[in-house]
Amino acid sequence: MLILRFTRIEAMDIDTDKLDAAALAILSLTLHDDARVWKGIDWEITDRLNEKGLIENPANRAKSLVLTARGLESAKAALEELFSKG
Repeated sequence: MLILRFTRIEAMDIDTDKLDAAALAILSLTLHDDARVWKGIDWEITDRLNEKGLIENPANRAKSLVLTARGLESAKAALEELFSKG
């Protein structure tokens, strides 16, 4: 059982099987050379998230992204809707 804790998102019981399936599906979007995938999220996805105001500008050298306040709320809602066991 995975319990996620965020500064602004309360803890919730996460269905890790659903989370793993979603991660695998997202990884498959970068499929190349028959069965290889990139470790990171596709740039087109991060560009769309930035255009929607959910993350700060992803075009930098940092290996991490910064969620906006709206992004944090959207992440909370998506986690609850898609992956909550409750």
